Amino acid sequence: MPTLYRLLTILALIAGTIYGIMAALVYFVEPRRTEVSIPVTLPEADAPRQPAAPDAGLSELRR
Repeated sequence: MPTLYRLLTILALIAGTIYGIMAALVYFVEPRRTEVSIPVTLPEADAPRQPAAPDAGLSELRR
């Protein structure tokens, strides 16, 4: 039984340390806000596609 108490105590100390580190990060670290812009190039539009024939079924998807 003493080994169980020792294990639970060690796990509680580890969990408390992790919780304390997370709380310190919340209180002391201020995030920097910056504007981010990423240019997105769109592909050129080719000739308009023809609609698939109604009887094409799933064979169009399997190519």
